[in-house]
This record gives sequence, C-alpha cells and structure tokens, in this order.
Amino acid sequence: MSIDDCMGGDRMSRTIKDVAKLAGVSISTVSRVMNESKPVSPESREKVLDAIEKLDFKPNELARSLVKRESRIIGVVVKDISIPYMAQIIQGIEETGKLYQYDILLSNTYGEKEDELDTIDLFYRKRVDGLVVVSEDMDQEVVAKIKDFRIPYIHIDRYFDPRKIDTVSVEYEKGGYDMTKYLLNLGHHHILYIRNHGSSAAEMMKFSGYKSALTENSELPYVLDVEKDSLEEGYRIGKEVMEEIKRHQITAIFCCRDALAIGLCNYFYDNSISIPKEISISGYGGDPLTSIYRPTVTTVLEPYYDMGAIAIRKLVKNLQQEEKNKKEPSKETNYLNAEVLKGESTAEI
Repeated sequence: MSIDDCMGGDRMSRTIKDVAKLAGVSISTVSRVMNESKPVSPESREKVLDAIEKLDFKPNELARSLVKRESRIIGVVVKDISIPYMAQIIQGIEETGKLYQYDILLSNTYGEKEDELDTIDLFYRKRVDGLVVVSEDMDQEVVAKIKDFRIPYIHIDRYFDPRKIDTVSVEYEKGGYDMTKYLLNLGHHHILYIRNHGSSAAEMMKFSGYKSALTENSELPYVLDVEKDSLEEGYRIGKEVMEEIKRHQITAIFCCRDALAIGLCNYFYDNSISIPKEISISGYGGDPLTSIYRPTVTTVLEPYYDMGAIAIRKLVKNLQQEEKNKKEPSKETNYLNAEVLKGESTAEI
C-alpha cells in the first residue's frame, strides 16, 4: 500500500498533522523540527524529516506564519486619511514595506477612541507583525491595549519619552525658528504668528521656535489664536488679522498650518490686498496646494514620505532584532529636518 493510500488525499493537501501521524510524534514536535525553535531528540528529528520527505510535504506561507507567528503584514493606524500630507506618509510606509516583503493593512479611525480600540482588536486577530501609528494625540488607553497585546509598534508625529516608545517625528521647533529667521532676514520686524490654541506638542514647539528667533533679534511676539487649522478658518479670521496689522504695524504673517495661510490669502485677494507687496504670508507643512496656489505660498516643508519610510524601516529592524535576540530592542526617537520652501507670498521690505 502506498503512502497516498495510507494517508488519504493527494500530496498537495498534506498537512502538519499528516507528518506527525506518519512520524509517530506530536504536532508540536514537528513544528519544533521545522522551525528549529526548541531542542528535539535526534531520533524524533530523524522521524520527522523522513516523514516530510516521504509525504513530499511543502508547507505554504500561511502555515509557516501560524507556526512562526509571522504574517508579513504591518498594520497602519491613521487619524484621518483625508489630511493632505497623510497620503505621502502612507506612500513611504507602503513602498518601503514592499522592499522588506511586508504587506500593509490600513485603518482610518478619524481620531475616535472606540474606533482605535476596535482597530487594535482587529489587527491582533489578523496577527499583524507590527503597527505604525500616525497620530499626534492617540489616547493612552489605546497605547495600553497595544502593549497588552504585545504588538511591536512605532509612532509617527508624536513626542514621547524615547526610552519608552519608538517615534519618528520632525524638528518642529527648528522649523518654526528657521521660518521666523527667514522673515526677519527679509527685513520684517513685526511678525504675527497665527497659532492653533491648545493644540498638540508639535504646535507648541513650532511656536517656541518662533519666539526663540524673535528673542535673538530683540523683537516682540504677536500672536493670534484660532480654533481650527482650515481654509475656512483662515478666511474667517481675515478681518481680525487686518485689525492686528493696523494695531501693531504687522508686515509678515506666519501661520502654524498651510491651510490657514491659504485661507487668509483668499481673504486678502477678495479685499484687494496685494501679497506680498502689502503683506507677506507664510505657512507650515508643505501642503501640495502651496505650490499650485497663486501666489505660491512660502512654507516649511516637512519630509512626510521619509517619515513613513524611516518608521517602517525602524519597525522591521526591531522585529528582526527581537527575533534574533529574543528580547525587546531599545527605544529611540528619530527627528527629521524640515526646510523653508520659498514661495511668492513673501518678499523683502
């Protein structure tokens, strides 16, 4: 009687159970031999290898992933995929992930805690190898759940203690400083900063950079707080900005986000105020609209693609180290430089 007759079915449908049955050992023993994960007696090892050869057993990738606890999938959690720069971050993650033969599973949570918790549950069931979380303000309950599930993860765009959480972020303070310095070098001494009041740590660091540059040049800060980072908000505050310009002889405006700068440009255009002849305007972020808007808007360009690419490279490196050393790698924060991108909306006075 042939092996096929004994085991039943064809060779393509053979499973690890068939190998264990023919070898006369447990399934766990077969698993240990296949993955060299734990010591197995020479006799049992020989039986398993002989059974594998007789059955012509070739485990598929899914079977191997279940045994080795690998899925070759990285879960990506984003706060809002409609944010203009998010596509660039995701592109960096996806293209770099493919180089390492990882697929990407994306979830858009709109910043809702319950959706974030459900997403972590889903990714756990999908057996993702790791997570990339793109958020400035993820709830601590969500972070705790990720840790409870023991899923390796890395954050993009948030400030943490680097000893506790791997993070990829931008030198926001330097970006704020460099833009303010650029405006000062153009001869602007009264620079109005439009700030999203009560916003993230990133926004606070931009503002800190703005103040540092002014202090170095013995200039005073002028600040206008807003509630949103949107085109509509930029347009809505136009009248109030005009009052600030008259009150403090403002010659340049630095907006914490590009959307605010573009909305403000629209207000000035509708009210026949020439940019940059009468007022210079700059933003922050490198929104694609800044390069197609007229006049093109001076901005601080953030390396979004690089943020995604570096994040997944770091995560893959951590996964490889953890597999090799059987212990959690050390944590670190990678800060990327942002650069001033000169447009037509600013000029020397």
